[in-house]
Amino acid sequence: MTAPVQTARPAPGPLRVRLARTALRCLLAATAAVGVAVLHDVHDPGVLCPLRRFTGIPCPACGSTTVFIEAGHAHWSAALTANPVTVIAVLGLLTAPLGSGARWWALTSRRRSAVIATALVVAWVWQLNRLGVHLS
Repeated sequence: MTAPVQTARPAPGPLRVRLARTALRCLLAATAAVGVAVLHDVHDPGVLCPLRRFTGIPCPACGSTTVFIEAGHAHWSAALTANPVTVIAVLGLLTAPLGSGARWWALTSRRRSAVIATALVVAWVWQLNRLGVHLS
């Protein structure tokens, strides 16, 4: 049996480049959040999640749109309580150029899968509790 092949990752680059990339990502995310908040103020489409709309049971990603709407209105605690897993994932993506991306890809695929699976379970339990759904 052969050992898994590790692909080489390029050096992250100078700090100023990584900071500029992070700032650009944050600016784009903030612009998107404000845009989503404005669109929501003009027209609230109601529940977007098909699973929740048709069964009443939220999915692990439920609350993710609300995270961006609340962030766009600068309601940080409301954004965090809508779906903290989404907030953590977005922060990880935004800060990837500062090193979190390299740390993520340094994990084995099995470890990354376990982190994602755990995050989905935590998010789903959070949503079930937040929306008062009791599966029995």
